[in-house]
Amino acid sequence: MTLADGIWHQIFSFDNYGELLALVRNSLIAGAALGLIGGLAGVFVIMRDLPFAVHGISELSFAGASAALLLETNVVVGSIAGSLLAAGTIGVLGVRARDRNSVIGILMPFGLGLGVLFLALYKGRAANKFGLLTGQIVAVDTPQTTWLLGTSAVVLIALMAMWRPLTFASSDPDVAEARGVPVRALSFAFMLTLGLAVALSIQVVGALLVLSLLVTPAAAAARVTASPVLLPLLSVVFAVASIEGGILLALGSSIPISPYVTTISFTIYAACRLAGSYRTRRWGARRSTPQPA
Repeated sequence: MTLADGIWHQIFSFDNYGELLALVRNSLIAGAALGLIGGLAGVFVIMRDLPFAVHGISELSFAGASAALLLETNVVVGSIAGSLLAAGTIGVLGVRARDRNSVIGILMPFGLGLGVLFLALYKGRAANKFGLLTGQIVAVDTPQTTWLLGTSAVVLIALMAMWRPLTFASSDPDVAEARGVPVRALSFAFMLTLGLAVALSIQVVGALLVLSLLVTPAAAAARVTASPVLLPLLSVVFAVASIEGGILLALGSSIPISPYVTTISFTIYAACRLAGSYRTRRWGARRSTPQPA
């Protein structure tokens, strides 16, 4: 076997795939739930220009998960605690965009430094450390699935409850505030909801690549539609396809799940960007064509 064949076999190997598939039932269920909330939350991340906030929250979520790993407690709970702390801090201190970016720029290295410290002190399996950075949903067990599904339900209910006013406040905050919409309260509530979504997404792709679930699918959908109905629907479809596809591909290899999820997500985005550009050029050409009298 050549070196290229060996690398290819590591990336794509379907030996005993049928037997392995039965082991990831929990992962597929959790992945579908996370794709749903990631796709929906991502719509507002794009509308409110919060990709940088997602990355900042993920760093403290990583620190919380690392601390839980060190203390031998529930990693999901630790991740959620770190995310909520970061989201609440950003929501309180970062009211204006400039202030928000400064707060995030301070929180990111602090959270990453704490996470590295806790992992350095942890003497357990190296795979557990690596999983916090790159994801390990293939190994999700029943208790973790319960936590993930329960928290996903909380995020989904929160998003549905604030969807209409939050859409208004995200599109035109000044007019929304003038009409009595509690813009600041909604913004803080959404930051906390986003914190939960980030904590859950880290279970899939890890702290380093969480943007692939909470930003890329929604950004891809926004390239092909501006419909308030189709945009969240396509975002969810793209997120679920990325997660489920990543799980199924990672199952037959020795590679972590995150490269598969991020590659699928990026491919979808590239295709949508090309389709959007083609549609724009075609529409522009049609408008510039003289119409018969």
